[in-house]
Amino acid sequence: MLRPSHRRPRTCRQRDPARATAAAAAALLQHNGGVPRRRRCPTTFPTSWADDHVQVSRLLCVGGDDGIDSAFGSAYLVAEWDYPDVGVVLLDTPSGGHDTVMLDYRRCGPTGEPAVVHVDEDRVPREVAPSFAAFVAALELVTAGEDEDQDDDG
Repeated sequence: MLRPSHRRPRTCRQRDPARATAAAAAALLQHNGGVPRRRRCPTTFPTSWADDHVQVSRLLCVGGDDGIDSAFGSAYLVAEWDYPDVGVVLLDTPSGGHDTVMLDYRRCGPTGEPAVVHVDEDRVPREVAPSFAAFVAALELVTAGEDEDQDDDG
């Protein structure tokens, strides 16, 4: 994993200022990718993972071979998985690509604070938090057994 660098998030903002918020940039400055301790975000809607939450598995980094700005980063994931082009793929989920968590710039434009949305298998973005800071504040610890695939199919 890449080591934290103050230059990477600033470089990302310089390339595309609409793609990095202050809160997301702060998280990337501190962690620059990795597995959060709190990975469960309550939702008001069912997801393909659970009836009442979305689970995340990894915060993507900036820079390097697997950063959000790399050849296999956010733009690639949007095209490869047919996610809606509403912003930036910022977090992986345990599904391995079938759903994701993104920053959504549709309402705020290129300089505002984007909402955080969950994009499920139907590819409809649904808001889980009005901002990245609110999303981080809402995250909860994963309970025993939630790290396993929750499909009833086995």
